Amino acid sequence: MQSREVRKRFIDFFVGKGHLSLPSSSLIPQKDPTLLFTNAGMVPFKSVFLGLEEPPAPRAVTSQKCVRAGGKHNDLENVGRTTRHHTFFEMLGNFSFGDYFKRDAIVWAWEFLTREMELPPDKLWVTVYKDDDEAARLWRDEAAVPADRIVRLGDKDNFWSMGDTGPCGPCSEILIDQGSDLSCGKKSCAVGCDCDRYLELWNLVFMQYNRDESGQLRQLPRPSIDTGMGLERLSAVMQGKTNNFDADSFRPIIKSVENLCGKVYGARDDHDVSLRVIADHIRSLTFLLADGLLPSNEGRGYVMRRILRRAARHGKMLGLDEPFLYRLADDVIKLMGNSYPELAESPDRIINILKMEEERFSSTLKHGLSILDGLIDKSRKGGSGLISGPELFRLYDTYGFPLDLAEDIALDAGIKLDHDGFKLEMEKQKKRARASWAGADEAVAPVYRELSKETPKTEFLGYGKSFEAEANVLAIVRDGRRISAAVPGDKVEVFLDRTTFYGESGGQVGDTGLIKADGLLLRVLDTKKPLPNLYAHHVVVEKEKGMKKISEGMPVTVCVDVESRAAVMRNHTATHLLQAALKEILGEHVKQAGSLVTPEKLRFDFTHFSQLSHYELERIEDWINDRVLENLPVSIEEMSIKDAMAAGATALFGEKYGDRVRVVSILNTSGNKIEKKSSELCGGTHVDATGEIGLFKIISDSSVASGVRRIEAVTGRSALLYVRKNEAEINAVSELLKVKNNPAQRLRSLLEDIKVKDKELEALKARTSVSKVDGLMQGLREIRGVKTLAGFVEGVEPKELRGMVDSIRDKIKSGAVLVASVSGGQAALVCMVTKDLAGKKLHAGNLLKDLAARVGARGGGRPDMAQGGLKDVSRVQEALEAFYDIVEKTL
Repeated sequence: MQSREVRKRFIDFFVGKGHLSLPSSSLIPQKDPTLLFTNAGMVPFKSVFLGLEEPPAPRAVTSQKCVRAGGKHNDLENVGRTTRHHTFFEMLGNFSFGDYFKRDAIVWAWEFLTREMELPPDKLWVTVYKDDDEAARLWRDEAAVPADRIVRLGDKDNFWSMGDTGPCGPCSEILIDQGSDLSCGKKSCAVGCDCDRYLELWNLVFMQYNRDESGQLRQLPRPSIDTGMGLERLSAVMQGKTNNFDADSFRPIIKSVENLCGKVYGARDDHDVSLRVIADHIRSLTFLLADGLLPSNEGRGYVMRRILRRAARHGKMLGLDEPFLYRLADDVIKLMGNSYPELAESPDRIINILKMEEERFSSTLKHGLSILDGLIDKSRKGGSGLISGPELFRLYDTYGFPLDLAEDIALDAGIKLDHDGFKLEMEKQKKRARASWAGADEAVAPVYRELSKETPKTEFLGYGKSFEAEANVLAIVRDGRRISAAVPGDKVEVFLDRTTFYGESGGQVGDTGLIKADGLLLRVLDTKKPLPNLYAHHVVVEKEKGMKKISEGMPVTVCVDVESRAAVMRNHTATHLLQAALKEILGEHVKQAGSLVTPEKLRFDFTHFSQLSHYELERIEDWINDRVLENLPVSIEEMSIKDAMAAGATALFGEKYGDRVRVVSILNTSGNKIEKKSSELCGGTHVDATGEIGLFKIISDSSVASGVRRIEAVTGRSALLYVRKNEAEINAVSELLKVKNNPAQRLRSLLEDIKVKDKELEALKARTSVSKVDGLMQGLREIRGVKTLAGFVEGVEPKELRGMVDSIRDKIKSGAVLVASVSGGQAALVCMVTKDLAGKKLHAGNLLKDLAARVGARGGGRPDMAQGGLKDVSRVQEALEAFYDIVEKTL
């Protein structure tokens, strides 16, 4: 029975029991930053089990794609070395959300395995939690499982918890006895042993308790069911295999790898491990790429890169030195594309990313591997069996070789790594970096640290439409030193107790404007935030009347440049819309990689593999401008970081957030439902409604790094000016072309005319060239049986000259040719020797060198063709005559 049939039978069976069949969720968990990947069938229903969301139906059934390659559930190191561990697998599961409970879960599980799958009941065992008498009774009385095949186990094996607190409960597993041949051989070998004899097929979780913070278990008012069974395991059993890799989920992929490397599965244990690793890892990689993840150096992308590099290394162990994983992606797509349509939606993208990433790794690996091999040999010969910390750090820091990969390779070679020594070297580097930073910044940084201790925090009043406020001067800094006062002409930094000026942060530039004092004007050129709650107003002091200086304690009025701030607000809100549009149109793989918001334009960097098409850019523009026309309200709320993430707000990876965060959401309030078009953690300034943005226009799309694109755009008045500038360019072109409409059509017509004229000109040149060649043939001589020609043509460019010499060479069939031409006050020389003579009797490059010695020419080249020049054009005729003489003497 093929795996797709097993999957179908499972789904159909539970649909027949009143379950709603739901498609697999993404491998990238939605609204759950605590998980790297979806690693179990219940993950998409976590919020339902926690009571945060309503269930889609009282009963559900799924085949959920899962990855276990990081975090708490990490099977990466075991893959390839065991028969049943995988990074990617499918989990079959049936769920009850406060509907049926233990009895139905047990009875249906037994019915499916023994009747639908026809597994022999006498080969099946079940386990229950040590205190779960109810489950044991149900297995015995309702499923007719003999009491001696019901095994009670403890917390480690048969009690499941979602976390330290929350829903939990006992569980019950169904196992199959694969025979004594697969036993570990220990007398203690029984159900619960880690060997392959008793293989776990299905885990039924009875979610009946809630654990509070004190550890107390309380009965849930509506107990639920969560079950999970590995499709690969069940399929292998149904196909009579005791190794998952021998079943149809993997065997076709292994066969493709065999064809690529010429190795045979089953011939050598070490080769078998590598074949299994590759077959497993390519499934993970293909599915992760299909779900929009890209390789990177952090988070999920790093784990993905680690999976790819591990597979690539095992390929090298099989003799596959060139990139090969991208060739296997198609096998995964063909095997599973019908069940998972997302695989077939972007095969080219998947293949291209795999190939690019493999090529990048090859360059890293090539050099690093040779160094690591040397370190392994050294540790063996020295008898230590250990690679020292400093050596390991050098490999990591200087050559960029991944530490986890070095550990993998060393483990295979029986060598250990000095992790403590490596950590020590890493700490030394951090100290050096800190010392370097302190030295570079010590002229400025200390004054900010002192101010943060000595002055109150600046109160920011600039959200919304607050542009002016009364404030007091707390401190003045010039050239990194605190001063008591500043006079007209000084450029200083002014610190206030209150301000409406936004300090540069989160990609938004600082505000500009004026600070007014009695008789003085401070022009604010920029506003920075060197430390949290410390606003540095970079100003030039200008005298107005009366006052001669600005000093600490002085009252002032702060006035933000309203027009500039309004433009920034338009661009910042538009940036949020841009990110939402990119996710909507390109896919959820889009992540922010950087941004800049200025009054003039916005810039947004994001993860995406390929160049955007003109059609995609138009769709992005249209999507954003549609939201602008809808004049959607912009909601700004303060909440805890936990609540913000639970609500689905987008956070910038690597950004530090406090306990309380500001969430900016763009809402669609049409109808009875409020839909969030965008929701991000953001401390910037924004418009009240999208209609204030005005026209949104993309002005450029480019690549800034591998897998990272950049879009620049303008809004409002800047967009209007951009359109007017382009319109002026079109009008200017129209005037030059003397047309009122359709200048492009007129231009195309002119270009076609030019092409025709160019062809006519080329034809004329060809006819002229033939005539010139015929004229040159008059100078043909025979020297010692070799046809030799030296001739001159006036005003021919070097490219055309080479063509003429080619024609002469073809005409004479065998011989030597030199043709000279004077153009622009320079004499060009081209010499050719037919192939039958080149390098044997005559050498074109040497002939030209000999000529240079005679008449002051320069040049050289190959045996069959050489070219050069002659500064003194008056000696051209002398050079031609000398050529005949040189040929004769050479022969």
